[in-house]
Amino acid sequence: MKPLFTLMICMCLAMYSIAQYADPNFPKPASGYGSDGPHPVAVARFANPAFSTKDIEIYYPSDATTPVPCIFYSHAFGGNISGNIIGMLDFVAMKGYAIVFVPYQTTGVSVADRYDNLLNGFRLAARTYPSVIDTTRVGFMGHSFGGGASFALAYQCFTENNWGSKGRFVYALAQWYSYNISETQLKSFPADTKLLAEVFDDDVTNDHRMAQDIFRTINIADSEKDYLLLKSDTIAGYVYEADHSVPNTASAFDALDYYAYYRFIDALCDYTFNGSAAGKNVALGNGSAAQVTMPGTMKPLSQTDRPVALYPQSKYEYPCADTQNPRSAYCSDGTSIAEQQINHNVSVYPNPATGSIQIESDEPLAHLSVYDFCGRAVLEANASHTHEQISISPLKSGLYLLECNTVSGTVTRKLFVKQ
Repeated sequence: MKPLFTLMICMCLAMYSIAQYADPNFPKPASGYGSDGPHPVAVARFANPAFSTKDIEIYYPSDATTPVPCIFYSHAFGGNISGNIIGMLDFVAMKGYAIVFVPYQTTGVSVADRYDNLLNGFRLAARTYPSVIDTTRVGFMGHSFGGGASFALAYQCFTENNWGSKGRFVYALAQWYSYNISETQLKSFPADTKLLAEVFDDDVTNDHRMAQDIFRTINIADSEKDYLLLKSDTIAGYVYEADHSVPNTASAFDALDYYAYYRFIDALCDYTFNGSAAGKNVALGNGSAAQVTMPGTMKPLSQTDRPVALYPQSKYEYPCADTQNPRSAYCSDGTSIAEQQINHNVSVYPNPATGSIQIESDEPLAHLSVYDFCGRAVLEANASHTHEQISISPLKSGLYLLECNTVSGTVTRKLFVKQ
């Protein structure tokens, strides 16, 4: 467990101090993306019309003389205390941006009520503080319930209010079900939006298929979106656990916070709002070393534009196919590798393989693709018969995914190459 950080506030406009970093293995970034910014932080608080006991808060650089780009943050279910994520709120403001935190109730209200609470709160913040918030440069970010909600909230503000006309992004983490956005709206989503979706390997709460479904469907080019998987690790006895709580810790204390979260916020803002090529290489680097490398010997992140479900839905408290999910009909393409092996009659042999492989299907094959486990296509071949042979001699030894497109759908198989 990470220690709790307590913050007492006695004014509606107050200066904040950042919590202490306490990672026993790696220092936090001293410069560049993920390093603390130079700006002093202020917070404005005002009444929340939908939640009378929890004010809306805006964290921003107190030395700003003109409106600054703004992130609209949607918290996780039950996470309506800003002190739980004070490290992240402070970090954004220290880097020179504003961030709006709108608490919503978790009991006694519907999902629609929560969405309205968030949307109306964001719009009220923008109307109330135009001297702080530049609505032409905005990002929508959220975790869990808030990650799923960010797409509908962003769509409404982008299309109805023209927010983000000079730069916009969505950064969704460990997202839950997405309500209030249709298939048509996803497919007509403003194409100039940047998207970063991040999931956590040991999250047993939210099925990764929710993130994969939205990522596949949304009208954003592969060059402007990335899907990241963070894995747990243990270094010198200290456990870095990539579970559901990663982006909602009480404060910022270890490498996961700074290198696998704050670093991406920082770079995504710089790319979206300033056009920085270096920022894109980190936030949307398509698997670049600058994007996936963690400090020291920590496991790198995995990046892909073609995410594949690694685990069965039974692993998760909230599976994609649950009736609560308004997009449950779109979960069929997100079955795990293990489930696909059972449900489809496609054989690959020899496996492990050297030189070439044989593929047999009960229906004609259309196209064959081989991906490494970072999601990069490393081999492709056209096909037209139920029995095909392809050469794998260019591939190095290792584990790959073979994607077989048939006349009725797509089948994925694990492929072990031993050259």
